[in-house]
Amino acid sequence: MKKVSEEEVGEIQQSGNFLIQPESKVASLDTSQWPLLLKNFDKLNIRTAHYTPLPNGSNPLKRSIQDYVRTGFINLDKPANPSSHEVVAWIRRILRVEKTGHSGTLDPKVTGCLIVCVDRATRLVKSQQSAGKEYVGIVRLHNAIENEHTLARALETLTGALFQRPPLIAAVKRQLRVRTVYESKLIEYDPERRLGKINYLSFNSTSSRLILCNQKFDHLVTMHDVLDAQWQFDHNKDETYLRRVIFPLEKLLVSFKRLVMKDSAVNAICYGAKIMLPGVLRYEDGIEMNQDIVVITTKGEAICTAVALMTTAVISTCDHGIVAKIKRVIMERDTYPRKWGLGPKASQKKMMIQKGLLDKHGKPNGSTPNDWKSHYVDYR
Repeated sequence: MKKVSEEEVGEIQQSGNFLIQPESKVASLDTSQWPLLLKNFDKLNIRTAHYTPLPNGSNPLKRSIQDYVRTGFINLDKPANPSSHEVVAWIRRILRVEKTGHSGTLDPKVTGCLIVCVDRATRLVKSQQSAGKEYVGIVRLHNAIENEHTLARALETLTGALFQRPPLIAAVKRQLRVRTVYESKLIEYDPERRLGKINYLSFNSTSSRLILCNQKFDHLVTMHDVLDAQWQFDHNKDETYLRRVIFPLEKLLVSFKRLVMKDSAVNAICYGAKIMLPGVLRYEDGIEMNQDIVVITTKGEAICTAVALMTTAVISTCDHGIVAKIKRVIMERDTYPRKWGLGPKASQKKMMIQKGLLDKHGKPNGSTPNDWKSHYVDYR
């Protein structure tokens, strides 16, 4: 590197003023590359920025390997012949965990994407079962046809609500049921062998929350990958392979609208408390009434899935009230410390219970002062 001489330094001093100019704008934070539920965190609406950070919990990607496995899922490329139930049981034995579950059965002969949830992530199985399926299959015609457009037109008629009865050998009850096929199209056709490759998209429910198939098909792993990853960890204490095979459960929730809570409110929600507005830090645009949302911590961990009771517009204008109703708690209790019952009112209430001015449930009795009855509001 060229050394600057004294003359050049002197000339530079005369050429202009070098100082940091005062600015009113705050430096922008680029979170477009942040992982999982923290992606585009800076674009969320800010209700308040004041909260006390707690050292408990961790980012989903920084969890210890035991917690990482227990709160993860595997995007499995299911092999042909074994049933989905058998595959899930094998994975439970390989990983030596208590519970595993899959989000929608694939027939034994079908290969492809099977989401296998491990331990804590099994709580999300129900939310994934209604996400629909996409099939690619081969059709063989008995006789030749004029052209492939005839077959393509016939396939397009097989859309909408269709009646279906399970076959004689089936794991479900054999009763007539309705299945909705949203799209059915011909990919390619071989007129010489009269073979066609077809693709159809089917959804069990008309949920607006659909996980795109191209998102599911990336990072597929095989049963051999799972077995090798566990062997590598057992014998070499190398957890990198295991972390590539298993994904955090938060990856299943990236399509949900987000609500960010204060660290002090997290454990209360894990115990079933209502999701109240004073505990909200940030919220996403486009939240509608009765829409499924995900409640997360400031570190990007999923606390629970919930049903919204306020829209984005109402959240921005109100200062109190119930924002959402808990649907399924995901986080383990006491991951964060208990922070309720420590305020001035709660402390006063505990003192009054000890003195006998309130009953053991905190309700007024004959000895309760009148000013307490008139001013205290029980929100339960």
